[in-house]
Amino acid sequence: MQNIPNTDILATAVLIADKQRVTCYLNPAAENLLGISSHHALGRPVGTLLGECPELVRAIDSALSEGASYTEHDVALPINGHTLVLSATVSPLDEDQGAAVIELHPAAGNVRIARDEQVMAQTQASQHLLRQLAHEIRNPLGGIRGAAQLLEAELDSTDLREYTQVIIQETNRLQSLLDRLLTPAKRPVVQPINVHEVLERVRSLLRAEFPLLQFHCDYDTSLPDLEGDPEQLIQAVLNITRNAAQAMEGDGRISFRTRVARQVTLAMKLWKLAIRLDVIDNGPGIPDDMLGRVFFPLVSGREGGTGLGLTLAQSLVQRHEGAIHVESQPGRTCFSIFLPIK
Repeated sequence: MQNIPNTDILATAVLIADKQRVTCYLNPAAENLLGISSHHALGRPVGTLLGECPELVRAIDSALSEGASYTEHDVALPINGHTLVLSATVSPLDEDQGAAVIELHPAAGNVRIARDEQVMAQTQASQHLLRQLAHEIRNPLGGIRGAAQLLEAELDSTDLREYTQVIIQETNRLQSLLDRLLTPAKRPVVQPINVHEVLERVRSLLRAEFPLLQFHCDYDTSLPDLEGDPEQLIQAVLNITRNAAQAMEGDGRISFRTRVARQVTLAMKLWKLAIRLDVIDNGPGIPDDMLGRVFFPLVSGREGGTGLGLTLAQSLVQRHEGAIHVESQPGRTCFSIFLPIK
């Protein structure tokens, strides 16, 4: 086969199959993606390298029969015992009739972006609904509390006053919960922030609250300053870290890790650079049935929890045009905060 283009420097995985569907070329990115060297791949049917995937066979047939490029999205390739989710583009090779160029692009990022956008929309809708509900509850709750106070003033029996105290204390608790739901969204007071100062502030607060808690810090000290509101970011990280500490009942290990992230899509906008801040704990993990709902208001896996800590953390990060991702399994839960470097 003549005139094979030089694709060695590309990050995209590229394979070329001849008219017999035999692999005659693959670049280094394809070797890395498929976990096979060109020495072992060349001369083998391209289908065996790509797990005999029916979507790819269809894409190759369509591209060759129509004489034009054909793309399949979210193709699941069984490679080396695990499944890769890819987008595949197949193009006929002009220099050799019947040959095809196959380009493979990881699609997991796009899938996660779509999932994140859906979760964000659902969370915002539920927050709006809860605020409306809180407004409706607030007025009668104040009336109940006032009536209990008047009743207590008329009672002579100390035993009966215990009941009115229960009413007053519970209405105060509910009033506090409603106030948190109705807290107006304050715009960030923007100033330069060193993200490590934020983490160290959170670490000092949590060490005082949970003396048995162990902390490990893995910081990239070359990271530039952020533009944001330090108090809001401290509150966001504090809510996530305190949630982890409570899940471990104050006795476990929490790791803070910072890194730079490149080409990150946040709130449907592509940023060249962002700071990734990981909060990792070795606790029991988040149940699978709750993992997709942890940022929803009033969803809590802890008895007595309000389910507002992570909701507020997500809201504060979103005000900085950032996002939070979570991965969890028993023994390791990681909340990753992405904040754009402007």
